Amino acid sequence: QVQLVQSGGGLVQAGDSLRLSCVVSGRTFTVSALAWFRRAPGKEREFVSAISWKGSSVLYSDFVKDRFIISRDNAINTVFLQMNSLTPEDTAAYYCASSTLNFGMGRLSTLEIKYENWGQGTQVTVSS
Repeated sequence: QVQLVQSGGGLVQAGDSLRLSCVVSGRTFTVSALAWFRRAPGKEREFVSAISWKGSSVLYSDFVKDRFIISRDNAINTVFLQMNSLTPEDTAAYYCASSTLNFGMGRLSTLEIKYENWGQGTQVTVSS
């Protein structure tokens, strides 16, 4: 089993930056990819970004491309989501998730169902 513990988040103003962290523990050797999803009030959870646990593959949704940066530090088993130029539309609960599936060389998934373990979620609120 893999456990994910998130930190970061909070209340910021539009244009500010924020960094989320997700510490991976347990059977980390089984992890193939980590992803961030978010759920805004009244909306379904949506894909934000993903990164391979090994290798250099990254994937972003169109609405965060060029503003958010996903990265990882395998030495401390942590994945980060650096969020820049935040807008009120980024207000949501953010979740990290891990997958043990093999998506193929250099490929990542945007589908929730492909990620087996989830963090507890952290709220990000952006005021205008």
